[in-house]
Amino acid sequence: MAEQMVKFMVNGRSYEIPIEPHMTLVEVLRDKLDITGTKLSCGAGECGACTVLIDGKPALSCLTLAMTAREKSILTIEGLAEGGNLHPIQKAFIEHGAIQCGFCTPGMILATKALLDENPNPNREEVKKALAGNLCRCTGYVKIVDAVLAAAEEMGKGGS
Repeated sequence: MAEQMVKFMVNGRSYEIPIEPHMTLVEVLRDKLDITGTKLSCGAGECGACTVLIDGKPALSCLTLAMTAREKSILTIEGLAEGGNLHPIQKAFIEHGAIQCGFCTPGMILATKALLDENPNPNREEVKKALAGNLCRCTGYVKIVDAVLAAAEEMGKGGS
């Protein structure tokens, strides 16, 4: 099929690019826009490594046709930090050892942002439920949940 011009807002920046209708959002981000923090792992929506926020809601970019995200606002891990300062969620993941190999981290952090935007004071069970679609082979999840709860506490103090 022929490429079509599509407009996206990614990390606050507008893009208008030609894409093929069958391309997934992760393909467009990584291959067309060179935004590589979003990871392609399973390609089947099972692991959550490709999680991005589309209009503030978590989406698996490996299953999302890029055409369906046109004219929408997409947030990737690259867009979370502001002015070279890490977001409180990113800081908490580092401080609590919730990052090991780092492959799942972008998806985990964006799923966390979506959770905390909707529920700024989750309990441990709500965090586990919100992150259930994000798999990690390294940390065992305890440190990840601790980091999310610490980020919620920090953000509740006005830290973004």
